[in-house]
Formats: sequence, C-alpha cells, structure tokens
Amino acid sequence: MDNDRIKGAGTKAKGSVKEAIGTLAGDTKLKAEGRTDKAVGAAQNAVGGVKDAARETLGLKPRT
Repeated sequence: MDNDRIKGAGTKAKGSVKEAIGTLAGDTKLKAEGRTDKAVGAAQNAVGGVKDAARETLGLKPRT
C-alpha cells in the first residue's frame, strides 16, 4: 500500500472530525477547513491508488 493512501486516509479522517466539531460549535470556518481536509485526503488517497495500480500492472514490488 502506498504511503499516499495512508496519509490521505488520515487527512480525510481529520477533516471529518473538524467538520463535525465545526458543525456542533457553529464555527463555519472550522467546518469549511474540515471539508477542505476531506477533499485533500480523498485526492491523496486516489493518487496512492493510482500508484498502487501502476506498480501492480508493471509487476513491481509494493512499497512497505
């Protein structure tokens, strides 16, 4: 599994927490930051998935 997938999942989770706290606290800035973090995390996860697929297609060993 590529490091980008791991980092992306973490960023996405952080964004979910920020968005939830922003919603509960009525903090629109924190809520928006959470949504941004979720989008960045999803994109980073997708990049990692592409890298994994490319390695698999080329027959390279996965990163550890």
